[in-house]
Amino acid sequence: MIEILEMEEPQIQEVLGRVRYGHFACCRDNQPYIVPVNYAYSRPDLYIYTTEGLKAEIVRDNPLVCLQVEEFLDDGSWNSVIAMGEAEEIHEPAEREKAVTLIRSFNPELLPALAIRWANNWIRENIEVVYRIKPTTLTGRYSLKVITTAAAAKPGSKP
Repeated sequence: MIEILEMEEPQIQEVLGRVRYGHFACCRDNQPYIVPVNYAYSRPDLYIYTTEGLKAEIVRDNPLVCLQVEEFLDDGSWNSVIAMGEAEEIHEPAEREKAVTLIRSFNPELLPALAIRWANNWIRENIEVVYRIKPTTLTGRYSLKVITTAAAAKPGSKP
């Protein structure tokens, strides 16, 4: 049996600081859009590095966003955190470089992404977009495996 429990703030902070990817959701004209992203967390803000595209267009129209972070553990349990807030594109060069450095420190595998060119009947250079998300709401849940007395009494079951 699995029990779903609410996380306390320290648990939420720990998951956000440890997990480095999530699902970024935005919405325009009542049409939701969600994509996987890498992020960095520096309390109280979240930072996302991306490139120009649909999500950037949508966020410019509606900066209210959601980041869902999840992890599945070896024992089959999971953690999930939802950060709802407002995304602001960082333009100021020093602040932007500080954010990119933080994102790279959390996600070193992103370094090659800075030089990618997209090809599909056309080529465009990446235009970086860096967001700071200021969470207005942070919630989290986690699963906990519960061993029932009946399960524990069965031969071959693990306590």
